[in-house]
Amino acid sequence: MIQIGDAVYDLSDPVVIGVIMGAVITLVVLILLIMTVRRAGKSTEAVQFVASQVGRLSQDVNALGQGQQQLAGNIRTVSDAQATAQVQVVQTMETRLAEVQALMAERLADNAIKSARSLAEMQERMKDTLSGSSEKTTKSLTELQERLATIDKAQTNIEKLSGDVLSLQDILSNKQTRGAFGEIQLQDIVSKALPADSYTWQATLSNNSRPDCLVHLPNPPGPIVIDAKFPLEAYEALMATETKVDRERALTAFGQAIKTHIKKISDSYLIEGETADGALMFLPSEAVYAELHSRLPHIVREGFAARVWIVSPTTCMATLNTMRAILKDARMREQTGEIRKELAMLGGDVERLVTRVGNLDRHFGQAAKDIEDIKISAEKAGKRAHRLDHFDFEELAPEDTAKVVPLASSEQ
Repeated sequence: MIQIGDAVYDLSDPVVIGVIMGAVITLVVLILLIMTVRRAGKSTEAVQFVASQVGRLSQDVNALGQGQQQLAGNIRTVSDAQATAQVQVVQTMETRLAEVQALMAERLADNAIKSARSLAEMQERMKDTLSGSSEKTTKSLTELQERLATIDKAQTNIEKLSGDVLSLQDILSNKQTRGAFGEIQLQDIVSKALPADSYTWQATLSNNSRPDCLVHLPNPPGPIVIDAKFPLEAYEALMATETKVDRERALTAFGQAIKTHIKKISDSYLIEGETADGALMFLPSEAVYAELHSRLPHIVREGFAARVWIVSPTTCMATLNTMRAILKDARMREQTGEIRKELAMLGGDVERLVTRVGNLDRHFGQAAKDIEDIKISAEKAGKRAHRLDHFDFEELAPEDTAKVVPLASSEQ
C-alpha cells in the first residue's frame, strides 16, 4: 500500500502498476538522453535533438500528471465502490451467518434428540447384552466347573494308572514275577473262554513236568498244553538298539530266546499217548508277538516244525473259542443216548397232552351245550314272568268269578 496525501493506492491494482511502469520508463528514457547528450558534447544537432526530446518529455510528463490525477480520481471512485460493496457483503454475510447459526442450532437440537434416543437404545441393548453375557458366563463357569471336576477325576485315574504302570514295571523287572504275570493273564483268558471243568492248572504229567495249563480235549487230538513264556529282556534289548549291527545282534538273541522256549515246550510237554501232538506257547504281549512274526518268520516256522504254535492274547482267545466248540460237540456226542431217552419221554408226554386236551375239549363242548339249554330255560321263565306281570284281573268274565278263590271270609 502507498499513501500520497490523503489517497492510498494498492500496489496490486493494475492501474497503479501501469502508472509506476510508465514513470519508470520515462525515467529510463531521460537517463538515456542525458547520457547521449554527454557523449555528443559539442554536437549542436544533438543538443537541439535533446532539447526537442526534453520538450516532448516535458509534454509527456504533463500528460502523465494529468493521467495521474485522472487515475487518482478513478482510484477514489473504485475505493468508494469497494467500501460500499464491502458494507453490503458484510451485511449479507451477517444475515447468512444468522441463518446458518439458526440452522445449526436446529440441527444440533435434532442431533441431540437423536443422540439421546440412540444412547437410550444403546443402554437397553447393553443391558440385554450384559444380562445375556452374565447368563452365558454363569453357564460357562458351571460347565467349566464340571469339566474341572472331570479333569480332576481323570487326573486321579491317571495317577492311579501311573501307579499301576510302575507296579507293572516292578513286576516285569523280575523274571519270576514276570512269569507269574503271564500265567495270570493266561488264566484270565482261559477262564473266560472255556468251562471250568475242561482245563487244569499246573497239572503234573508222567515225566514230572508241570505246564501252566492243560486243556482236556477229546481224542483226537487229546489234552493240549498251553505254557506262558515272556522273553522280555531280549525284546527290550532289541528295542533299545540304535545301530544296524547292534540291531542284528539283538535280533539274533531274541530269536534264540524264542527257540529255547520252543525246544523246552516240545521236549517237556509233547508226550505220545498222553498229550496232543502239539502245544501252545502263550506270549502275553501283542508287541512281542508282532515283532516275532514281522522280523523272525523263520523262528515261527521252526515252531510249526516242532509242533509248538505261538499265540498272543488275541489269537489265544480265538484258539480257545475253537477248543470250546470241540468240547461242546464232544459232550453232545457223549450225551446222545440221554438225549434220545429224553426225546422219547417227551414224545410220551406230548401224546398224553393230546389225549387230555381232547378230553378237555369234550368237557368244554358238553358245558357249552348245558349252558345253551340253561339259556333257553331262562328265556322261557323270563317270558312267563313278563306275562304274569302284565296280567289284568278286571278283564275276567262274570262266569269266571266263581272260580276265583277268596282271600278271606266275607264276614271278616
